[in-house]
This record gives sequence, C-alpha cells and structure tokens, in this order.
Amino acid sequence: MRFLVDNALSPLAATLKLAGHDAIHVRDLHLAGASDVEVFEHAVRENRVIVSADTDFGTLLALRRDRKPSVVLFRRSGQKRPRDQATLLLDNLPGVEGVLHEGAESRVRVRALPIGNG
Repeated sequence: MRFLVDNALSPLAATLKLAGHDAIHVRDLHLAGASDVEVFEHAVRENRVIVSADTDFGTLLALRRDRKPSVVLFRRSGQKRPRDQATLLLDNLPGVEGVLHEGAESRVRVRALPIGNG
C-alpha cells in the first residue's frame, strides 16, 4: 500500500517501508509545516492513505464528500510507543486493506480494561 505518514507518527513510515509498503513521511516531502489541507491534497494526488493522529483529516474527508484519500487514525497516540503503533497497524492491515484501497476512514478500537482506566 501507499502511505503518507503525518508529523506525530514519524517512526511508522520506516516500519511500513520495512514491511514492504510504499510509505513516506510528510517531512520527507517538505510538508512538515504544511496545513492539513495541503497534506490531504498531496495524498489525493499520489493516491496515498494518510496515517495520522490528527482527527482533522477525517473531518476534511467528510467535508469533501469523496472516497479518497483513505485515513488511518491513531487516537491517543501519545500513549503508545511507535513500535506498538506499527504492530497494531500491520496486524490489522489485512482486515482493512481492501476498504482502504476503495476509500475509507479506518479505526481499529482497542481499549484497555477495565474500561475507565485510561
């Protein structure tokens, strides 16, 4: 898959590359200081799935009323180590890859138990 990894998740780009995906970080495209709209438009042009912890990308996608780019959203990303985030994404990718190609916002919800402790 083709991924565009947002600022806060920089280690994921290298991990996704090692797993055989075409992944690039916004910094490598000189988009680290770009607006969410600019990053979004770049993902559209290059047919990349945005991987981010920023909920604004889901909002942009909804406002456009379009199917692409797909967005993988990591919520509460500060609570997970980059290695754990990469494992979570790569372990769940087979189950969501098809819909990401078609256009989707992918959320895999994992909650620590007991509920309310986190």
